[in-house]
Amino acid sequence: MKVPTEIPEGDLDLDGAVIVALGCNDKGVWASCEESLEAALARFRAEGIDVLARSSWWSSKAWPDPTDPPFLNGVVIVRTAHDPAALMSKLARMEDVFDRRRSERNAPRTLDLDLIAYGRLSGDLDGLILPHPRAAERLFVMGPLAEIAPEWRHPTIEGNAAGLASGAAVGVDARPLRR
Repeated sequence: MKVPTEIPEGDLDLDGAVIVALGCNDKGVWASCEESLEAALARFRAEGIDVLARSSWWSSKAWPDPTDPPFLNGVVIVRTAHDPAALMSKLARMEDVFDRRRSERNAPRTLDLDLIAYGRLSGDLDGLILPHPRAAERLFVMGPLAEIAPEWRHPTIEGNAAGLASGAAVGVDARPLRR
C-alpha cells in the first residue's frame, strides 16, 4: 500500500486527526508480523478507513512481559466517515478476522488495533476512552506517530508527539525497522 510516510506541513489538519496504532507479536498464519500488519492495512479501505499517512514498523520487547515474543508496532493517520464507536467496532472486527485471542490481558496477539485519538475528542464515550489513556507514555506509539506527525498535539495533556516520544517511559527499547 503506497501512502505517504510523512505528512507535508499544512496537508492535514492535525487537530482533526484520527490515529490508529497497530501491533503484532504472534504472526499467526502469516509468514511474519510485518506481513500480518501489512495485510491489516490493506484491509482498511474495505472497512471504510482511508490511510492518509503511515509510520515505519517499530520493534520492541513485549510489554509487560518481556519473555513474550517481541512486538512490531506502527501508527497510521486515517480518514473515515465512521464515528468513534463505529470505527472501534470495525477495528475489533478486523482483529477477530486476524484470529486475535483475548485469553488474558496483554497476551501475545496476532493483531492489535487501538484508536489513539479521534480529533480533539476526549472523555468516556460510552465505554470508549479518548484519547487512548496510555498512548502518551508508550514509545512504541509516540515514536511512530512522531515520525509522521511530530507536531500533533495531545488532546488532553501538554505536549506534541515528538516531545511525548522523547519522554515516554514504556517500551523505551522501541526502534524503527529500516525500510
